[in-house]
Amino acid sequence: MINIRKFVKQAIVEDNGRGDLFFDIAPKGRFTARAICKDEGILAGVKYARILARTEKFDCRFLKRDGDELKKGDIIAELEGKASILLSSERTFLNMLQHASGIATMANKYAKLIEDTGVALLDTRKTRPQLRDFEKYASRVGGAINHRLGLDDCLMLKDTHLKTIPDLKEFVKIARKRISWVTKIEIECETFDQVKLAMDAGADIVMCDNMSVEEIKAVVSFRNENYPHVLLEASGNINLDTIRDYASSGVDAISSGSIIHQATWLDFSMKFD
Repeated sequence: MINIRKFVKQAIVEDNGRGDLFFDIAPKGRFTARAICKDEGILAGVKYARILARTEKFDCRFLKRDGDELKKGDIIAELEGKASILLSSERTFLNMLQHASGIATMANKYAKLIEDTGVALLDTRKTRPQLRDFEKYASRVGGAINHRLGLDDCLMLKDTHLKTIPDLKEFVKIARKRISWVTKIEIECETFDQVKLAMDAGADIVMCDNMSVEEIKAVVSFRNENYPHVLLEASGNINLDTIRDYASSGVDAISSGSIIHQATWLDFSMKFD
């Protein structure tokens, strides 16, 4: 919650600069307004918008909750406060809701396609700088599960890491003594041979990166026969058209950066009564 408050305060400062020029000359009295949906999708950002309202001291009653489906014309929230406060907060308030809702909507599209498969949908670290917590929160609202929040969550060895490691098995052995006992090691693999090396080296999770569905099915069979404890993640250019096929391959999880970086903001507006 502390991080959210800090994020909200920084967003307010960013938009207000040295001060809203309308602030000192705004009409007196209290006014009411509504946040209205002009789109369709999944609502997210309410958690942040509530804190913005408390920070800026205006009343805000949400008629919808995080995760609710939205239709065009839906009233998302009713607001009341001084004109100067409502107007100086308008863009930040809407930006948070629109941005988060776009991500939640995209995540929900992916999640619905595989909801009956038992395969976990994961997001990635492909987030905008300084917005990771916010964007991954929106991803969760839409139905995805967060992959790593940062480099300290899990030791992931990607292709770039592997180029620096002469002996993978020895490296994993050393890593086990250095990292926390409960921390997993994930190794990215692009070929079947790399998969065998990674599992033999002691990986907890193997990421099948940019492999075809048929290639992954072969990996799944090898895992089931030899290393049943290893989790398998499919990743790399998986989209709405192909995710169902990848989910049928037998993997435990599918990760997609497009949940966040390909999401389009929903269209919301604020109207004064």
